[in-house]
Amino acid sequence: MATTRPVTVEVLTAAEAEGRQARAAGALLAAGLGEGDRVAFCLPSSAALLCAVLGALRVGIVPVLLNATLLDAERDVLVADADPGLVVTTAEGLARLDRGPEAALGDHPRARPVHYTSGTTGRSKGVWSGLWDPATAVAALADEVDQWGVGPGDVHLVCSPLYHSVSVRMAGATLLSGGTCIVLSSFDATTAGRVLDGAAGVRPTTIFLAPSALARLLADPEPGPGRFAHLRLLVHAGSPCPPALKRAALDLVPDGALWEFYGSTEGQFTVCGPEEWRARPGTVGRARPGRALTVDPDGTVWCRPPPFGAFTYWRDPDKTAAAWRDGAFTVGDLGRLDDAGYLYLDGRRDDLVITGGVNVYPAEVEAVLAEVPGVLEVAVCGVPDERWGQRVCAAVVLAPGAEAAATVAAASAHARRRLAGYKRPKQVAVVGALPRTATGKVRRLDVPALIGPG
Repeated sequence: MATTRPVTVEVLTAAEAEGRQARAAGALLAAGLGEGDRVAFCLPSSAALLCAVLGALRVGIVPVLLNATLLDAERDVLVADADPGLVVTTAEGLARLDRGPEAALGDHPRARPVHYTSGTTGRSKGVWSGLWDPATAVAALADEVDQWGVGPGDVHLVCSPLYHSVSVRMAGATLLSGGTCIVLSSFDATTAGRVLDGAAGVRPTTIFLAPSALARLLADPEPGPGRFAHLRLLVHAGSPCPPALKRAALDLVPDGALWEFYGSTEGQFTVCGPEEWRARPGTVGRARPGRALTVDPDGTVWCRPPPFGAFTYWRDPDKTAAAWRDGAFTVGDLGRLDDAGYLYLDGRRDDLVITGGVNVYPAEVEAVLAEVPGVLEVAVCGVPDERWGQRVCAAVVLAPGAEAAATVAAASAHARRRLAGYKRPKQVAVVGALPRTATGKVRRLDVPALIGPG
């Protein structure tokens, strides 16, 4: 039976981080790595890992961040693809980097870490920025700092894993601006809640959460007094946020604090402030500064990024060519822009359910089912059907205390009220958890197996 590691909590100041980054960079240089070389990490989140990643980037060595829960065979495939000069997979190996000779660090990261895409279909792909020139490096850091108004007074709670690209971006921006980070080794709603209550000795001012983590944090029946009062920024992204969850969060956090963005491993598309969402429920916002959005007639969303947003898929020119067109890239998401430039997502082309020759977008059905009391999480997929080709089905995770039969009945009744017949789930199955990728996205190809025969 698998054991669960206890969640560790580390407080990391900018001053402490500077020395640890310099030592990690020195150790990597002493090991023979140089500009443009790669070092692969496959470890749980920690202050040491964050410092090693930032230290490497500030001397032009590119970290490859892999999911710490990968089986050895899964990890070895990605390591072979990344072709790093060094692989660090143990706490002892990471500790050796923490004891290296101090190296002179640049003021700015020289690249993005390589993160592998979720691989919901086909082979996972490494996203490679190459090395930046000094001006591009300055612009890349400023993009994050300016967007979130990060400063030396900020305390950022890192509870999303460091193999998720947003974690390094927001934590790095905080430390390099003179702020402090609190690093959780993994997300646990109880631990995160207690840290927000001040258990680490300092209270966070900023936090990033995926909607699923946000839902679990808000489900705590006994939050500490003023748990969210010190937050000036709570950012969510990574999957659609159910409107009911969004409204619950808006009611709990200070005015102006709840923001979201739409992005991917490949790049950032939009940001959306709370008042923008209140005025246009369901939007993911407008183009982030320095970007331009367009939508094809078929609904495919394209983003023209600033120079630091350019990327290739590592050693995969065909997939790179398919992702780019005239200076803009797409990850296959479908959406629409209103007259004011606000983007609304309809789903991913890979997610389409085609039933009786009609397209159904899972995101639309999921948004409806997420409104049902007792539904904590939901994933909609297509299951093979002899008559229709596919039938729409749903897997739901129950909220604490919810009763399965009553929730399934309520979900079916709600779908009848809100959705046309061809969009309604023909089967709703209660599951313990949804299968997720390394970056927290639902692995839709694995959902039908959870649902089983109709």
